[in-house]
Amino acid sequence: MGKLAVRALRAVLVVVLTGTVFVQAMMVWALVSGSDPEDGSIPLTPLRVITILGVGTAQVALICVWRLVTMVRRGTVFSHAAFRYVDVIIGAVMAAALVWFAVTAINAPGQRDDPGVTLIMGGIGMAILGVALLVLVLRMLLAQAVARDVEAAQMQAELDEVI
Repeated sequence: MGKLAVRALRAVLVVVLTGTVFVQAMMVWALVSGSDPEDGSIPLTPLRVITILGVGTAQVALICVWRLVTMVRRGTVFSHAAFRYVDVIIGAVMAAALVWFAVTAINAPGQRDDPGVTLIMGGIGMAILGVALLVLVLRMLLAQAVARDVEAAQMQAELDEVI
């Protein structure tokens, strides 16, 4: 991975992480100050709490991606240490899907006249779960690459002994 690609990805991660922290701060401020009275059309307080938690899942994934990019840059990504970050990303995406399903459940009673919205939101939740499965498949590819790297190192050590 080139230096330009790493810098560009890190810049994007910083911008997104900064934006998510801002959104969380605004949601916490709205909860604490009570400045936005609920009109009863949708339950704002549970949605704000869920938003804070959902944004938190994204932040966890972003930090793990940052760590993996660091490992790629150092050439240590094909090690067992990388699995920890990939596993956390999978967990964060799964948590994000659960948070989204909670939003869907909170929103569903207001959509009795148009249940298609709830179905679409459920489909989005399934797509989020699909991302978790995709990352799981990529984790399996990483496991194969690590196993091959270990095998190659062993073969190189045996070859060095022969020579």
